[in-house]
Amino acid sequence: MAIQWFPGHMAKAKREVEEQLSLVDLVIELVDARVPYSSQNPMLQDVIQEKQKLILLMKKDLADQELTTSWINHFQEQGHYALAVDVNNQDDIKQIVKQTKQISEHINERRRNKGINPRSLRAMIIGIPNVGKSTLINRLASKKQAQTGDKPGVTKKQQWIKIQGEFELLDTPGILWPKFEEQEVGYKLAAIGTIKDQILYLDDIAVYILNTMKEHYPDALTQRYPNLNLQSEDIVEWFDAIGKKRGCLMSGGNIDYDQVADVIIKDLRQGHLGPITFDHI
Repeated sequence: MAIQWFPGHMAKAKREVEEQLSLVDLVIELVDARVPYSSQNPMLQDVIQEKQKLILLMKKDLADQELTTSWINHFQEQGHYALAVDVNNQDDIKQIVKQTKQISEHINERRRNKGINPRSLRAMIIGIPNVGKSTLINRLASKKQAQTGDKPGVTKKQQWIKIQGEFELLDTPGILWPKFEEQEVGYKLAAIGTIKDQILYLDDIAVYILNTMKEHYPDALTQRYPNLNLQSEDIVEWFDAIGKKRGCLMSGGNIDYDQVADVIIKDLRQGHLGPITFDHI
């Protein structure tokens, strides 16, 4: 699956990130906890370079907790701050504010040592589309500041937002990069809904999900689809079994494979397949 694109608003957003980077003390990078590596935009990594970074592993409730802990340790070993987040958990939101305040204190201490007056921390929040950025901002601000949606590409422009009197946050649109060099990265991002469904073959994505589940989470797979024969290598047989169980039928009783693919993808995105992480470390 070769996916290449670079919509105009994403090119513009990249330029704006570059232009505003000198104004901020901290970059808050949002990644999806199910794909902590694959949801890091390599193009933005080149732009950010040595800027201090706080990495938030979003949607932790949908991810494998053990692997999430491993990824947090990995990011911390790279010299970054890292937290796992569920935006619906108030304790997680408080932890983000607490961590950001601690970072601000460290930065202001360095300012004082240089004879510079301390000030409120300025942070830029970045991430790929549909990672939960706007929802997080609204939770942090305790009111609706950013437009939200369940489809990628909702945020279209930058805006400064004051967070609980503690720091200023610059929101940016979700940005993808022009080409996925690793084919599997494209499958992973498609599976979690980062890439718009209209430009992909959903049956390919569903097959990728099933194969990944079979390899790493076979018990969770058969728990959701108890009539699935994992000993079989015939993917059509798997689709047939799921289609019959879930009533994905066309007139005449034939299996509607498009509907089966849709069921599998929705089951993953809604957490019905259990906590799963595609990126292993």
